[in-house]
Amino acid sequence: MNVSGLSAIVTGGGSGLGAATVKSLCEQGMKVAALDVNQQALDAITSETGALGLLCDVADEDSPMEALSRAQKQHGVARLLVNCAGIGVPQRIVSRDGASPLSDFKKIIDINLVGTYNMIRLFAEQLIPADALDENGERGVIVNTASVAAYDGQIGQAAYSASKGGIVALNLVAAREFASFGIRSMTIAPGLMATPMLLGLPEEAQVSLAGQVPFPKRLGHPDEYASLVLEICRNQLLNGEVIRMDGAIRMAPK
Repeated sequence: MNVSGLSAIVTGGGSGLGAATVKSLCEQGMKVAALDVNQQALDAITSETGALGLLCDVADEDSPMEALSRAQKQHGVARLLVNCAGIGVPQRIVSRDGASPLSDFKKIIDINLVGTYNMIRLFAEQLIPADALDENGERGVIVNTASVAAYDGQIGQAAYSASKGGIVALNLVAAREFASFGIRSMTIAPGLMATPMLLGLPEEAQVSLAGQVPFPKRLGHPDEYASLVLEICRNQLLNGEVIRMDGAIRMAPK
């Protein structure tokens, strides 16, 4: 899919992987709508890129519908959805204080997994009636964000790993369902990335984590994620797969 001139939706577009993706897609000539719950972050990314900033809670029933409607009115039918919205708060299933609150688990599942599903269903509903872009019948692409935690979850990542594992499982189902409409579904499973989630740790912890990556021994850069999103768009055979982007790390239990 040649992205230039097409419309895109990026959730979590105000920071981290989402912000890097918004920048990259705008540079490629796409009309981008950045969705986020943080107005200040949206103001910063839209000021820098010219993207359309829209407040949106992906786990809500009405908020995404309104955001997609506004994006379509301004940019036309979106051909690319990149789901980057997500949270990850470490918490043991049972700590010294007892069992963790069920509401904490539900919140992470709602934002990471339910939010991803919510955006997929609404994006596809808009896209299915649109004209195909080429002789193969391609209409658009979905790129979801999982994590190596879907496979190598650490203690304290029960909710996060479960949410990301759900995204991994959802990916092939979506690819199969939407194949007849020319819509591809791909998922990226990043490893240790230099995003606000990790950059908020002490520098000593960041260095220690980076040292666990076989090669290159560093944290991943958000623009490397954005570059992979573009390659997925361009390579039509990439469909129904989860790509680990992790420097070959396999997180050992601790």
